[in-house]
Amino acid sequence: MALLTQVEALSRQIDARQVRLHEADRYYAGTQPLAYLSPAARKALGDRLASVAANYVKLATDSLAERLAVDGFRVGGQTLTDVWVDWRACGMDRAHRVAITEALVLGQAFLTCWADPTGAPVVTVDSPREVAVTRDPLSREVTTALKRWRDDDGTARAVLYAAETITLWRGPEVPEGGALPTTGWRYSDTRANPLGVVPVVELTNAGRLLDTYGTPEARDIWTLCDALAKLLSDVLVASEATALPRRWATGLQIVEDDDGNPVNPFSTEPGSVWQSESEATRFGSCPEPTLGGYGGLIEVILRQIGSIAGLPDHLMGFAGTEPSSAEQIRASESSLVARANARQVTFSPAFSKVAALVQAIRTGGRVRTDVEVVWASPESRTVAQAADAAAKVVAAGLLSVERAQAVYLGLTPAEVEAERAAKVRAALDAAPLTLPPAIPVGTSPTP
Repeated sequence: MALLTQVEALSRQIDARQVRLHEADRYYAGTQPLAYLSPAARKALGDRLASVAANYVKLATDSLAERLAVDGFRVGGQTLTDVWVDWRACGMDRAHRVAITEALVLGQAFLTCWADPTGAPVVTVDSPREVAVTRDPLSREVTTALKRWRDDDGTARAVLYAAETITLWRGPEVPEGGALPTTGWRYSDTRANPLGVVPVVELTNAGRLLDTYGTPEARDIWTLCDALAKLLSDVLVASEATALPRRWATGLQIVEDDDGNPVNPFSTEPGSVWQSESEATRFGSCPEPTLGGYGGLIEVILRQIGSIAGLPDHLMGFAGTEPSSAEQIRASESSLVARANARQVTFSPAFSKVAALVQAIRTGGRVRTDVEVVWASPESRTVAQAADAAAKVVAAGLLSVERAQAVYLGLTPAEVEAERAAKVRAALDAAPLTLPPAIPVGTSPTP
């Protein structure tokens, strides 16, 4: 009964987050509704202008996500080559980028570690739409985790992960696209957990202590994107209204049809001539309104979005702001790089624990806590610039060749080891070969 209570409680936690997750999904996809469109304008436009979105939420999120990449793992300065091999065998060299994007978009993602039938480690990325966890209030460590989903046969299924056991649950049938149940779960099976810890790791995009479920990276620019969409929709509506010139005529007798509706006395065909036999008739056209004022307002909003999201002007699309040198690129992207470095610090504990779980599954040992994550550099550098910087710090004795290759050239630990082995082979090939003196046939070598 206690286990069933936990399953239902975690199911309610998943349900409670669906609305917030759906909202974050819509902003990332650029399908959020127009926030500032008046009811009268909605009625007048009908379905002709359902949504207008310049998707800077996706731009801000992806620009940060593409600068976050795990390159390897170390313990005490030594590269964990075996863990990296298993990491790549699980497809995590690509899947961890998906997990990072998911955490930046929704605020949180989950990584589940287990073993396949052969005993090899398996790591999967899970969405917060399907997973929820409980934590120890003191250590903040995950104590239980629940994943629920709809199986291919339409049956609701769930797995409750704990430190000692893993229990399987079966729910009622759910129609495709239907909501998964909170209650009605039936116990199915129990399996031992030899790891001794919950094999579910949360990747949370949180910068504050009580931000339990994380925050979407672009949350601060949602309302600015709504304001931008409103201005863009106004421009489209105004351009539609002024696409044809507005003309007027006075001194004409209004003719009505049988239903009392006024009839246009003039032809709308191109090249037609309007004429009237009355001397009192006057023709004219209304002055064309200018849309130039919208440009300044749109630029103000874009500047705000860029400053909050840390996006440089050339990524925001401002004309004439393209950097002309590598130094200018680095200077313009300094804010974005700083955000990437901050997210590396935030996400490192999660990936460190995943690497420790992978190693424990492979070796059958304990889950260690001293694994260090090696990240790729988030900075934009040309090859010549990076090579020059690496050569200078090595020549000055500030860093070893291996460390300079990792820091400045962006080589992974595995690539550094491969380069070192290649240099050793090259040195052996270049070394002079000294043959021993020839020994006459029939004689014994002198001891």
